[in-house]
Amino acid sequence: MSHKDDQRWFHIRVSVFSAIDSNSILPTIINRFIRSKFSALLVDEKILPEIVSGCRGWCFSLAMARLGIRVRNRLFGSVIEQEIGFFDKVKTGDITSRLTSDTTVMTDTVTLNMNIFTRNLILGVGIIVFMFKLSWRLSLLTLIAFPIVLGVSKVYGEYYRDLASKVQDALAAANNVAEEALSAIRTVRSFANEDGEKDRYRTSLHKAYKINVKQANVYAGYVWCTQLFELGLTVAVLYYGGHLVLTKTLSGGNLVSFILYQMQLGNCIDEIGEVFTGLMQAAGASEKVFEYIDREPVVKNTVKDRMDTESVIGQSEVESDKISGLIEFKNVTFAYPSRPDTNVLKNVSFTVQPGEVVALVGPSGGGKSSCINLLEHYYEPITGQILLDKKPVKEYDHKFLHTKISLVGQEPVLYARSIKDNIGYGLGSDVTIETVQQAAGMANAHEFIMEMEKQYVTEAGEKGQQLSGGQKQRIAIARALIRKPVVLLLDEATSALDSESEHVVQQAIYKNLKGRSVIIIAHRLSTVEKADRIIVIDKGCVIEEGSHSELLRNNGKYASLVQRQLLQTEDEVEDRVISLDNDGLGVGIAKRDIGLHFRSTCLITSSSWH
Repeated sequence: MSHKDDQRWFHIRVSVFSAIDSNSILPTIINRFIRSKFSALLVDEKILPEIVSGCRGWCFSLAMARLGIRVRNRLFGSVIEQEIGFFDKVKTGDITSRLTSDTTVMTDTVTLNMNIFTRNLILGVGIIVFMFKLSWRLSLLTLIAFPIVLGVSKVYGEYYRDLASKVQDALAAANNVAEEALSAIRTVRSFANEDGEKDRYRTSLHKAYKINVKQANVYAGYVWCTQLFELGLTVAVLYYGGHLVLTKTLSGGNLVSFILYQMQLGNCIDEIGEVFTGLMQAAGASEKVFEYIDREPVVKNTVKDRMDTESVIGQSEVESDKISGLIEFKNVTFAYPSRPDTNVLKNVSFTVQPGEVVALVGPSGGGKSSCINLLEHYYEPITGQILLDKKPVKEYDHKFLHTKISLVGQEPVLYARSIKDNIGYGLGSDVTIETVQQAAGMANAHEFIMEMEKQYVTEAGEKGQQLSGGQKQRIAIARALIRKPVVLLLDEATSALDSESEHVVQQAIYKNLKGRSVIIIAHRLSTVEKADRIIVIDKGCVIEEGSHSELLRNNGKYASLVQRQLLQTEDEVEDRVISLDNDGLGVGIAKRDIGLHFRSTCLITSSSWH
């Protein structure tokens, strides 16, 4: 094709595209060139690139979505398998920030920038090849500056990555402040501390902003350095290239072509530099994410995690009817991972026989709940063993162990789902409504559930906020009983309830103790008096053990706890008598209230104190 033909086709293409843009002569153009050479040009230079560009965008968008889902799944799967001690040290807001902000920065930045990085890298390599074909001398001069640029980029990249990691840590801290305030919004509102929480959040974000300022300064310095190197290189090429032209080693046209290639190479390097900043930001965000993904839990819970154990006991090896519920603590010493220097249990030993009800009592902070935590295998002791049917609890498979041991705590956590789903929590979709109703009936919960408009599909609300304290506790008991546990653990299950709710919950508890090994932690006499045996734990040590009457006769720590509680109750009743008398209601009514109030306690203690 001649030069005139090239020129003619160029003008035709420009005019036709102008016409297409204005939509004025599009039908004429299509009819005229439908079978002409221009159709091929239109396909090659406009339609095909657009199709390829769209396919590339589709592929990278899909890759970004898939990568984001995979990273989040891996991160959440790893975090939820960690031991309880991990959550004692790491705040919830920090974890949620890794699951949201960090993974978003990782996936979006990597997938979007890798497209630009790959395209410019390939283009740059091709340009360098053409530059060598034009002049290997000038090409070598150009490449001499590359190690300097790479050195600056390496120093900049490492520092920027550290700053990016600090930014994500600062945002995680701010996220934790927000999560803490929003999860306790009633406390914030009751103390009118909205401004205080806003100040805390603003301060946390300001720390992140100060690091962002550092990032901006470093980026500006990096751009200045690269631009100066590029400018200096261009001057050097012009100077040396002019020398080669004067000495007839290089033609003027080739020098111009070389400089144009060099400018295009500079554009590629600039775009790679911008992408490099994004990749370093992704690298900083990914550090904690991969740290959590690769972290191995200290306390192994599953068969897969405990392949080094000689025998891991699971459903296939130990049948349900062979778990009798014998619990043994043998010389157990324990400290929480967050406070490794403070032993909360010191050489603790006791036994719970199958079907026995044992109460753990003592001052707050004495180590009672720590015994529950160890039996649930939340932690492992420093020394000693916790045995279930003569086997260490750590040798039981996690899922099997917690079908045989159920816990009802002081503040049960319900989830924002239906009451049926809360009672059948952890049992999957196979649990039937009849099984759920049976468990609710055992927990004295069926009646109030049926009085609700939607009954068992009623939403409990976030953390069960749509239910009263007593209702939540009874649902928690139903959730524990539906598993038909061999061992039932009750950790202050009624301490936060009023007298009426306590009475209903206690009825639900005591009518379901038969045939189970039960450990009760409580401070109220009405809760522990019916236990077969009472173990007194103080300052991490077992100091007394026996029945209620035996311990009262010993006149030790337990007797002093009982006496203190009785004296406190007497003071409360005297205050009520005075209040009623002043109101003109009469002492007779007060005496009746006193009798009701002391009915359980006075009967069990009168013979011991006289």
